[in-house]
Amino acid sequence: MSHEFLVKHSQEFSMKYSGKYVAIVDNKLVAVDQSEVEAFKSAKKKYPDKLVSLAYIPRKDELEMLLS
Repeated sequence: MSHEFLVKHSQEFSMKYSGKYVAIVDNKLVAVDQSEVEAFKSAKKKYPDKLVSLAYIPRKDELEMLLS
C-alpha cells in the first residue's frame, strides 16, 4: 500500500471511517469493517489474487491520547 495514498485521503477517511479498518488494493479503498479480519476477508473475496493492505483509522479520542 502506498503511504502517500493514506496520507492523501487521511482527512476523508478520518471523517467517514474512524474506528474502523480499511482494506486497500492497488491504491483503492475496497472494504471497510469494524473487524480487521472481516475487512481483509471482504477485500480478498473481491480481489483474490491481489495484495491487500490494511490500516486502522483511529477515532478522534484515540488520536488525542496519542498526541498528549
